[in-house]
Amino acid sequence: MLISNTLKFQHMKVEQKGHTVTIKDTQGDLDSFRLKLTNEYKTFQKSNIIVDIRMHKTLSIKDIESFLPLSKTHKKIKKSFVVVSSEFDFNAISHKLAVVRSLQEAHDIIEMEEIERDLGF
Repeated sequence: MLISNTLKFQHMKVEQKGHTVTIKDTQGDLDSFRLKLTNEYKTFQKSNIIVDIRMHKTLSIKDIESFLPLSKTHKKIKKSFVVVSSEFDFNAISHKLAVVRSLQEAHDIIEMEEIERDLGF
């Protein structure tokens, strides 16, 4: 049985489904959102994380890759971290950061990574 929880934090909407939490920027201020996410990280660290920043239509590679430190920290504890953005160049983004265009793709990546972890990769 999948349990879904939706919580509102300042600057973000948080939805928990099973082992995955989707965190969405609701204010349109990427720097404030990233800071809030970093400060609240311990709240979400036991779940796979999807960061939804699709509301931002003009993002630089630097903006997207600013989530890389959080991603690295999260992957060290064997959890998935995926950024969802509608605006980016796949070839320009670091291969160390999972970035996709849709929530479905993010869930698919997490599912594949969980299978890999279960198999010991």
